[in-house]
Amino acid sequence: MSEAARRLDRGAVLVEAGRLAAEGRPFVLATVASVRRPASARIGDRGIVTADGKLVGWVGGACSEPAVVREALRALAEGTTRLLRICPPGSSVGEEGVVVAESSCASEGTVEVLIEPQLPQPLLAVVGDSPAALTLRELAAAIGWSVTADLAAGAEAVVVATMGRGDAEALDSALATPAGYIGLVASAKRAGVELAALRERGRDEETLARVRSPAGLDLGPLTQPEIAVAVLAELVAWRHDRGPLGELPVEAVDPVCGMTVAVGSETPSAEHDGTTYWFCCPGCRGRFTRDPAKYLASA
Repeated sequence: MSEAARRLDRGAVLVEAGRLAAEGRPFVLATVASVRRPASARIGDRGIVTADGKLVGWVGGACSEPAVVREALRALAEGTTRLLRICPPGSSVGEEGVVVAESSCASEGTVEVLIEPQLPQPLLAVVGDSPAALTLRELAAAIGWSVTADLAAGAEAVVVATMGRGDAEALDSALATPAGYIGLVASAKRAGVELAALRERGRDEETLARVRSPAGLDLGPLTQPEIAVAVLAELVAWRHDRGPLGELPVEAVDPVCGMTVAVGSETPSAEHDGTTYWFCCPGCRGRFTRDPAKYLASA
């Protein structure tokens, strides 16, 4: 690839990253951070890996791409950045913060790729026009969260802060959504009244247990704006305590080169004796299909 083509490709990757971010879609930005020749990648080469395992851009040849895709999907599921080192077998040892992917590629070079998951900010639904609700909307937006008042928008978290004006109705609607956090801004006495009303509507105890009330960290007597701060603090803690953000990719070991690859629609595969085998590149698939017994015996 010429330098002019590389520059054009890098620019296109950044444009695509901006489009995906604007649409609120998760993706991984993969950037070549270092190269030890011989290798086809250059420092600064970039690619994007989407949640379905498709790679756009350039991060190296056929032996680099499957390792980048695999680690990118892991990063999306775990929400963590990592440095991926793609190198010949036995040429590197594990280091803290570095993931080693050994490759028997003929180039015998080493490439390090920074894997950065780009995850959309949570969508928070705040119901009510109380001072606490208004302040919470402002604070959540200030830290980059998306904010809505529409319970039908698919929010990950819902806070009801109507201060007694339709709490039960709003909570009932919130409980009908898959939101992971549902908080009610109310005193313990008021919360008991609203939960009792929901029981009369037919809500069972397991469902009612999803409601957190009083919402927010327990900081003692608070003003309305301070309640918003306490609720946002609890929301931030909830978000970081949720654990993995998605499912780890299904993986398989290439029987030819031994590389672990993510199984997806773009992964080369072949059937043999009723079993599907997955490969890092078409080259490994071709060698396998010409002599399956050779590679299955060594595996």
